This record gives sequence, structure tokens and C-alpha cells, in this order.
Amino acid sequence: MYIYNEIDQQLVEDRVVQFRGQMERFLDGRLSEDDFRPLRLQNGLYTQRHSPMLRVAIPYGTLSSQQLRKLAHISRTYDRGYGHFTTRSNIQFNWVRLVDAPNILEELASVQMHAIQTSGNCIRNITSDQFAGVVADEIFDPRPYCEIVRQWSTLAPEFLFLPRKFKIAISGGVEDRAAVRLHDIGASARISADGAPGFEIFVGGGLGRTPIVGKSLKGFLPRAELLNYFDAILRVYNRYGRRDNKYKARIKILVKDLTLEGFAQEVEAEWQYSRGGPNAIPEENFSAMEAFFANPSYPPVETHDLAYREALNANKAFARWVERNVTPHSTPGYAIVTLSMKKTGTPPGDATADQMDLVANLAEKFSHREIRVSHEQNLVLPHVAQKDLLALWALANTNGLATANIGLLTDVVCCPGGDFCSLANAKSIPVAAAIQQRFDDLDYLFDLGPLELNISGCVNACGHHHIGHIGILGVDKNDEEWYQLTLGGREGHRAALGKVIGPSFAAAEIPGVIEKILETYVAIRNPDEIFIDALERVGLQPFKSAVYGEQHGQNHS
Repeated sequence: MYIYNEIDQQLVEDRVVQFRGQMERFLDGRLSEDDFRPLRLQNGLYTQRHSPMLRVAIPYGTLSSQQLRKLAHISRTYDRGYGHFTTRSNIQFNWVRLVDAPNILEELASVQMHAIQTSGNCIRNITSDQFAGVVADEIFDPRPYCEIVRQWSTLAPEFLFLPRKFKIAISGGVEDRAAVRLHDIGASARISADGAPGFEIFVGGGLGRTPIVGKSLKGFLPRAELLNYFDAILRVYNRYGRRDNKYKARIKILVKDLTLEGFAQEVEAEWQYSRGGPNAIPEENFSAMEAFFANPSYPPVETHDLAYREALNANKAFARWVERNVTPHSTPGYAIVTLSMKKTGTPPGDATADQMDLVANLAEKFSHREIRVSHEQNLVLPHVAQKDLLALWALANTNGLATANIGLLTDVVCCPGGDFCSLANAKSIPVAAAIQQRFDDLDYLFDLGPLELNISGCVNACGHHHIGHIGILGVDKNDEEWYQLTLGGREGHRAALGKVIGPSFAAAEIPGVIEKILETYVAIRNPDEIFIDALERVGLQPFKSAVYGEQHGQNHS
């Protein structure tokens, strides 16, 4: 992983000193709330329903065991003993005190972490594939490019006060695990006809109040021009993006208004001023950055370990965990392990300080001290020898981190919702808990197969409900909490937005409604047909009829 140089370290330390002064002036009344707001936001500090919340950046979702231990320490010292991993691979502390925020930032700086640009109308944390650098389908590792973009965008004056927040994702695999089509800018690895590495660039994606799947802006961009082209996109956005209406200020609205062709013309014209210029990335910079992300030297291992095979045959629980939570590695004899943060009864994405320390221990023992955070709110160990899987599973299982539900119904993606967020219309966590409890049967979950369920407490869509196979959105109905259902969302190359199936439901009704949807799926599916494929084949009507009744379902077609 990337290691700070002296300039990097000085920057984050200076930022802490600067923010400490800003906080002191705010607390003693020399800075107004209006003046302080953009300063605290660009240091990750929100005002929430009950307490300030601090969002800490985890660039492209990569952590060292030392950094995770520091996060555990912060949660014990300054919060209530836990943190919440988000859908953008960050961590949030929901119970911090304003006066403690500079001390937390100072502690973060000591392990090369920060909260810079985790909020505000700026370029946010760069995200990527949680399996980057180790997965078998990878075209090339996207993390060096993420780090190059992170350094370019951090505290760049031109991009600190954009019309609205701005999100970038970069993917390196054949399969898009970074949801690049659902970001303001997405870059997907490509190889040109003559073998040169580059990217297909997508623009104008995003969820929230106006969900839109991004469109391909450029089929192939040489990698040397990545910063110049991003700069051109952002300059066009800065020039034409709406600043008079925050609901129409995202780049997706600008692309829609100009049309993709009109926007592309503006970007191409702007790019001509910088193309091949000082921001073109020289080859030696790629080599230097790639060296930071070289995989560890893996000791030779037996690729057909007999003890591992015997354990799979003898231990059903272990075999199920391997089936759902273990992903093939690019190096024979090794595996990628996803630790589920979705044990029934635990708010999705939450990790206690003790669990964080345990995962740090597991990373040191089994994964060369490295951890990843997925945008499904789970933690990943990317460098595990196959022969160590049984021992790892036993330790994770003892500590509630080995639920074999990755990609299944109870692997719920969920924002903190109305329990914490002042923007939320409804609570998310109790609904997730009720669903997990209702369907807490691994035999049933494995029979259902892959099924993604996402919950958001409001239209800001922090739980990405639009792209869940089943999506749940909290809505305000006469000052009461109700929940609207969508079906048919999906991520990846076939990214699609779910469609509302009809009127909303009270919280107590949701598990029963989900059960009717699942019963309909089981009744209509073909052999080996997963939920989303069956839904696309038959359409929404059978599910509407099951939920609302035949007559009512037809009325809401």
C-alpha cells in the first residue's frame, strides 16, 4: 500500500494544526456557524441527530493492521466503542465531541490517515474494487491510479468548491466491482488494440434524489492523459454546473441538460488545452506508484492441500463459508476472504473496537497485515494461504465475523438512517434487523441464492437502495415513517435502477412483504436462475400482485 513521504506527512499534520485553530475560533465565538460549516465539512465533521459525526477517509478501501488498530483505539477513546464502515469504504464515528475532533485528526495523522475531503462540495474519497491487485479477472491493478488521482485532487484549490460533491471510482477488473457507472466519473480498465493500458471513462452517474446510470464518455483514454481528461471534465462542470439549486447541481444533471454529445464536445474542447501538457503522467511515475502496490512475496504453498479438502468434506459450516465468503486469488494456493459484518443482530457495517483489533490480528497472522473495506460494508483479507483458511474461519467464527452470507439476502447494505442522520426520513437499522431475524436460516438463504437487498433512510441514497435487487427507501408520510420498495436494481456492467412497485408500507409490514416477494421468486424461477434474472425475465407484475393482491397489483402497473 502507499506509504507517505515527508511532504504527505507534513500536509496532514499541518492540516490538523490548521483545523485545531479553526475549531478554537469557532468554540469561542470568533467564527460563525456559517463560516465554520465548510471548514468542518472538508475535515469530515458533520452535525448529526444526536452528536457530531466524523467521517474518516480510507482511500480506495485499503488499510494496514496498524491503521485498523488506531481506528479501534479512536472508537474506544473518543466514541462509544464502535465505528460504522460506509458504502464508500470510509469509516464513521457517530458519537464524537466537537472539542475532540482535532485530537482525533492528530491521532489519525500519526498512522498516515486523515478526514480531508470526506464531505463538502469537493472531490471525495476515491473508491475502487475491494479485490484490486489480487483477483483473477483483473486487467491491471487500479490502485496506483487511484492514488495518483487522490494526490492530484487533495486540496487542489480549483476543486474545493465545486457546485456539489463529486465522486470518482476506478475499476481494474473484467467484472465491475467498483460501480463505476454510478459515480460522477467512473474509469474502467481497458487495453487498446496495440496493447497499451488505458481506461473507458463514464460520466454523469449517481444515485440520490435523481438516480442516473452514467454513460460512456470516451471508449479509450491513454493512461498518461488520466489527470488531463479528468481536469477537463471538472473544468466544464465548474463552468456550467448549477450553483443556484443544490438539487440540480450534480454533474449528472449537467450531462442530461447538455446531452452526452454536447457535454463530450465541451470536454474534448477543454482537453485540447491540457493534452500532453505538464499534467500528463510520465511512465516513470506509473512505475514508481506501482511499486507501492506490488503484492507481498508469497511463500510457496501446496495448491491441492489434502487437509483443506478433507475439512471441506467434513465440516459443512466451513464449506458453506468457503462457498460464500472466499473468492479465487490470482496466485494459486491463495484466497481472498471476506469477513461478514452482517451477523444477525448487528447493524450492517458496524464493527466494535474489539472486532477491529481482532481483524488486525487476523491480517497480521494470515494476510500480510492488509485489510480492505468493501462498498458492501464488509472487511476483506486479500492475501490468505488456502492452507490457513480453516484456522482463519475458526477464529472469525468464534468472534461473530464468519457468517456465510456474502451476496445473500441477509448481507444487507444499509445506511445509519434515522437513528443517527438528521437528513433521514426513517430508520434503516431496525428494518435491516427485522429482515435478518425473519430470514436467519442459512439453508433457506443458500436455496434462494444470490440476492442483494439495500436500505436507505432518505432520498440521498447512502444505502444505495436504487441498485439493490430489492431496494427499500424510508419516506415521510404525514410525519410517520414508511418504506417504499423497488425491484430490479443491479450493479456492474449491466447496472440498472430499481423500479418502485407501488404504495409504501409501515415498518412492521416489511418482513412479510419481502417474504411474499421471495415466495413469488421461488414459484417462478427456472433451475439455477438467480433472483435478478428471474425478475428481468417475468417483469414486475407477478411480484406486485403477490404483494398488493391481483387487482391492486394491476392498478399499479
